[in-house]
Amino acid sequence: MILADVLSGLVEIDTDLLLAINGWRAEWADFFMYAFSGKWIWVPLYVALFYVIVRNLHWKVAIGCAVAIALTITFADQMGATVIRPLVCRPRPANLENPISEFVQIVNGYRGGRYGFPSCHAANTFGLAFFLFYLFRNRSLNWFIMLWALLTCYSRSYLGVHYPGDLFVGAFVGFVGASLCYWLFSRLCRYKRQEHYKHILVPIWVGGITTLGILVYALMRTLL
Repeated sequence: MILADVLSGLVEIDTDLLLAINGWRAEWADFFMYAFSGKWIWVPLYVALFYVIVRNLHWKVAIGCAVAIALTITFADQMGATVIRPLVCRPRPANLENPISEFVQIVNGYRGGRYGFPSCHAANTFGLAFFLFYLFRNRSLNWFIMLWALLTCYSRSYLGVHYPGDLFVGAFVGFVGASLCYWLFSRLCRYKRQEHYKHILVPIWVGGITTLGILVYALMRTLL
């Protein structure tokens, strides 16, 4: 009975947070969050990260690192989409089968899939973020990639396709995947972090320019 009350309270808080985030609206933010939440828009950032890895690691270690990152993303994505979602079956907030969907505002008719617990966006972005946190001893890059992951998560609640709880659990799944895969990578490839890296700020510049481009696009769409 106590456990049921606790879970009920958590669900209520989760719903209130979702409606608060989703309820704050601005036309430019609709365009910004929808674009920021996209996958292909961040390909330049991924290329920049791979460039830094290749520039700073021996080619054999770089290949091992790329494989470990791919395994991290695969673990995070499949653990969420294939294992947990079919067991929990929690409808997305914007899912028309969900009673609260009538209170959720959507953008461009986007409602996502049927279930949303946990968030694969959160699992994937935080999986990558935590792996890079382990990989590089650089405060600027670590802060940037974590803020990028957080804003990605915020955009998912803003769009009404994920509860904050979906995002929190997704981020935890990403953390677990990154921790396991980095541990295997560091042992098998005998990787040790350095103090200094070549061109370590390239991903920050690329990610920053991409974000600025999304903002300019959002403002222009608002003015048109």
